[in-house]
Amino acid sequence: MQIVWVDNIRFYMKLSLITACYNAEETIASSVRSVLPQSCSCLEHLIIDGASTDGTVDKVVKLLNAGRWEGIPQRSEIGGQRSINFKTYQLNNRITRILSEKDSGMYDAMNKGIRMATGDVIGLLNSDDMLADSDVLRKISQAFNDPSVEAVYGDLVYVDRDETSKVRRVWRSGIFTPRKLSRGWHPAHPTLYIRRSVYEKYGLFNLEYDSAADVEFMMRIFHRGVNVCYIPEVFVCMRTGGVSNRFSNLWKQNRNVLRGMRENGIPVSPFYWPVKITNRTTQLLRGSIAQ
Repeated sequence: MQIVWVDNIRFYMKLSLITACYNAEETIASSVRSVLPQSCSCLEHLIIDGASTDGTVDKVVKLLNAGRWEGIPQRSEIGGQRSINFKTYQLNNRITRILSEKDSGMYDAMNKGIRMATGDVIGLLNSDDMLADSDVLRKISQAFNDPSVEAVYGDLVYVDRDETSKVRRVWRSGIFTPRKLSRGWHPAHPTLYIRRSVYEKYGLFNLEYDSAADVEFMMRIFHRGVNVCYIPEVFVCMRTGGVSNRFSNLWKQNRNVLRGMRENGIPVSPFYWPVKITNRTTQLLRGSIAQ
């Protein structure tokens, strides 16, 4: 269990990891499997399912049962009633909660998970993403041993959707500086872990920004001076082909990003588009080299 000292007082840091999913039967197993061997001992994994019509939830339950996780009967935190749509499993100091009900999309599900989370630090893992190795969460927890650190992020690789050992793009987030925000910079969102207090202070995802809700949120908190720590290591392997990676959505997404910058008081640099194009090209070149 991660032990943290603050002002000579000892307490145990708990990390909550949220996975929002919908009809993710093909990929959810690899995502959950990447969480199970994590060396971070005090961990809560929230699976927030949007009432999938395939076998997504059954696949997760099967994995937990195979690992001899114990099912815990309890009342749902949503509505306060016992429900078949809410399940809790425990193994030692780890908890996995599964909620399956209709929502208004991925960021609505993430907001729901953040409200339910009981951890001191909260991270997000998409249902088609995987933690890069079994030590990722331990390294992140160690960075939060510094009580002044409010957010931790790292690097990400895009992998082939079917052959996940093949790297397609490499996203090196780099060290944050306020100047970068005006050029549209932000860290790879799936690698970002945040103290609960940051959400309480600055709010959750704004659903009006659609697929750019994550970027708007990051710019909101980074622009307001959240103290961040960058670890130059790959935290997440992301499958290509997700909603935000489709070229048909890129224009709409960037239009909302620009809107978010203006509404958060971030000046838009004339180099915004050249930097965006250069960064994506560089990521692809790194991916080619990695292969």
